[in-house]
Formats: sequence, C-alpha cells, structure tokens
Amino acid sequence: MRARRIRQIIQVVALMVLVAPAMAAIPPPDGPVLLKITGNIRHTNVNDELWLDREMLSELPWHETTTDTPWHRQMGRFEGPLLRSVLELAGVDSDVVEVHALNDFFADLPVSDTEDYDVILAMKRNGREMSIREFGPLFVLYPFDEHPELKTEAIQFRSVWQVNLIKVP
Repeated sequence: MRARRIRQIIQVVALMVLVAPAMAAIPPPDGPVLLKITGNIRHTNVNDELWLDREMLSELPWHETTTDTPWHRQMGRFEGPLLRSVLELAGVDSDVVEVHALNDFFADLPVSDTEDYDVILAMKRNGREMSIREFGPLFVLYPFDEHPELKTEAIQFRSVWQVNLIKVP
C-alpha cells in the first residue's frame, strides 16, 4: 500500500515537471506593442490582455506566401506568423474574432478560415518590414493565388491591414 502511494506521488511530481513549462506565463513585451488580444482568451501577460511586440510575433511559426492582392500593383512575397498560431498563443476558444485596424475599421473573421487556410499576419513584404503606409505593421493576408476561391469580396473585407487589436467575444 505504501509503495503504491509513493509511486502515485512520484507520478504526480513527474507530471508537474513535464507540464509546468507549458503553463509558464507569457512575459510582457520588451519592445513597442504591435498587437493586443483582448476578450475571451486563456493566456494573458498585461492585466487580462495579451500584448505582443515584433520580437514575440517573430518567435511564432512563420509562413511565406507569394500572391497578388487587390491592393498592390505587383505580386508580393509576404511573411509573418500564421494567424492560427497567434490565436493559439492567446488561447482563443471562439468561432470568430474581431480584427481591428489603427483607423478603427474592423472585420469579423471566422477562426475556421485560419484552420482551413494558411492565413498570415504579414509583417514583411518582399523582405522589408511593412510600415503603416504600406499596410503594416500587421496585415491579415489570405493566400489568394494558392486558393482562387478566396478571391471574393467577403474575404477581401476580412483582409484587414494596419492591424493593432484582436477582440475575442
């Protein structure tokens, strides 16, 4: 009986050692905040929000897509973290998120879009960081050329640029 109890305690301690790093808190950003995620999220770092700077976003899995957009004269190579990775980092458990721009424009984006397609939060175009004037610093970008079915008005509406906030209902 005692040996069984000791084994149980060892198993619990081993589990805690394995799980603890995954439960580690996300530190607050060191640099200027590019993105705030608010609302119904499980992981926060400033009060009840998740604030991310360029370095934190750069540490997430990145994806690259070369595509034509309705807003650029030439095809471009866009790079940035997968939006689904950003939502996972925040612990989003919702069917939809509101993506907000610096000018207060916002669009509802179904989370299923990020699961069905490699939607990125573009931070670079043709190897250069995107400025506010160039749709940055963050731009929700769908892989238009890889999936022609995305070339619709509804998807274009969801392709928010100058993103600074994601609200989760």
